[in-house]
Amino acid sequence: MIIQTIQQLTAQAVKELYNADINPDDILVSPTRKEFKGDYTVVVFPFVSFAKKRPEDTGNEIGEKIKETMNALQGFNTIKGFLNLELDTNYWTNFIIQTAGNQQYGFFPSTGSTVMVEFSSPNTNKPLHLGHIRNILLGSACSNILEAVGEKVIKTQIVNDRGIAICRSMLAWEKFGKGQTPESTGIKGDHFVGKYYVEFANQLDAEYRNWQETAVAEKVFLEKHKKDQEKSAFFKEYKNDYFNEYSTLGAEAKNMLIQWEANDAEVRSLWAKMNDWVYGGFEETYAKLGVEFDKLYYESETYLLGKEIIEKGLNANVLKKDGKRIWIDLEDINLGQKTIIKSDGTSTYTSQDIGTAHQRYLDYGADKMTYVVADEQNNHFQVLFEILKRLGEPYAKGLHHLSYGMVDLPTGRMKSREGKVVDADDLIEEVIAEARKSAESRGEVEALSEVEREETLKRIGLAALKFFILKVNPKKRMVFDPEKSVDLQGQTGPYIQYSYVRINGVLKRANQENIDLSLAKSYVDLETQEKELALLIHEFPNVIRQAADEHDPSHLAAYCYTVAKAFHKFWHDLSILSAETPEAIAFRLTLCQAVGETLKKGMSLLGIEMPEKM
Repeated sequence: MIIQTIQQLTAQAVKELYNADINPDDILVSPTRKEFKGDYTVVVFPFVSFAKKRPEDTGNEIGEKIKETMNALQGFNTIKGFLNLELDTNYWTNFIIQTAGNQQYGFFPSTGSTVMVEFSSPNTNKPLHLGHIRNILLGSACSNILEAVGEKVIKTQIVNDRGIAICRSMLAWEKFGKGQTPESTGIKGDHFVGKYYVEFANQLDAEYRNWQETAVAEKVFLEKHKKDQEKSAFFKEYKNDYFNEYSTLGAEAKNMLIQWEANDAEVRSLWAKMNDWVYGGFEETYAKLGVEFDKLYYESETYLLGKEIIEKGLNANVLKKDGKRIWIDLEDINLGQKTIIKSDGTSTYTSQDIGTAHQRYLDYGADKMTYVVADEQNNHFQVLFEILKRLGEPYAKGLHHLSYGMVDLPTGRMKSREGKVVDADDLIEEVIAEARKSAESRGEVEALSEVEREETLKRIGLAALKFFILKVNPKKRMVFDPEKSVDLQGQTGPYIQYSYVRINGVLKRANQENIDLSLAKSYVDLETQEKELALLIHEFPNVIRQAADEHDPSHLAAYCYTVAKAFHKFWHDLSILSAETPEAIAFRLTLCQAVGETLKKGMSLLGIEMPEKM
């Protein structure tokens, strides 16, 4: 890697010139800004104190010393405290020739370590929606990127298949379903169960409205309302208390949960049947998105895990116990006191996650674990990671929470109980339909067979969806605008796909003309557009590394767009098959191949497939 070479030679020069030891990794090297002459820039300000000279003089001395040993260095210049290094044409020509056809370019050797990435992790009471899509795409892309930097990745999810929310759907189907099934209604399994989750909410709302007119409700209001609080405002706030204290439906749902935990045969049978409907639906959606998992964990099997580890923590005085309640004091790091086992002896999500993390370590020896979970759970993971650290778990230093911002609609937040969500399946179909509409208006898919046409439109539509989500920094809360997401122009997945299709077409034509690509090595004068593309391809491994280190696929998405944009300029400004010399033709075709392969690999890491035609 040229940047590492420059760092090492710079450190060596500083040692020889100023007798100062510098860690090469601490030396800042980056691509030279376009307004200056050069390819890579070294920041020399940190060395001025050793040199006891002006920044310009220090930079020139270091540049001269590097030139003595770096044959590829054509020249250099120093502007203030920035040393700009220019590599010769042969370096870039040879680099492109060596990169084209190298399917491993950009990827790193095995690190020997294992990382488990948990993502999706849905509830079995509703279908996957837009929020899940951001989670799934982030988790899948990060898994791919971590594999690219040499990690062994285990993709997993923990399915939230138990609890009061699940019982809401079960009870609603039992009371109002009239024996209907996904098969009898033709409704996809997860949508079918989700319909009854919404139905429970509707029935509960009706029950609550009726209750508010009763004498009991009036008494509750008079006893518990705040001073000058209107009835409507009070009852809006009181809804959860009503569910727990007065609701008939609430009592039935809670009783069903008690029966489930007691292994009641009838309740467990209903639970298993409805979960199977949901799992079938989930698998269909995952298949559409091109996502697979290596291991599934289920909350119904993990919620009791962790008690052995918790007991160890009590014996080591890491955890404290008051009656049945077990807790930890994290006041010293401003996280307060956190309950791990409730006062009634039941588990919390924290105790469950302690046990699950330990079980995963036993299952796979994973020394790193990444949890893809929305930023609403930031505190939970801060607490969990600190507890595991204090318990001395061997993997505690390798825990990472990929915290991402929630997804809003232009009209506000999504609400699953009210059915106000952007359904994942509907969204997928919408972007594919938009791709079809756009392609047919330009007549670009008419020559394809029906099978090829549908596959191409699917790839274009999913590229639009995935790229729209992944180009946003995960930490940012985002607004999903369906109209903008399916725009096939500008900074979009289809725009990048179109670059690849252009490259694919010109390479096929060149192959038919039997052009001698070996002449590329004799090409001596690179045009500005060619040099820009070569520099960008050179940065590919560094971008992958940055995306992996920061768990941020948006770096790779931005990179792919920049490469595609530079290629379109190259395509517009320079001839390829009609270039002025055979050497230029050969080099530009080789450059096209390198660009195409880089785009295909980069987009593949984002989970986006490239079409052969558009």
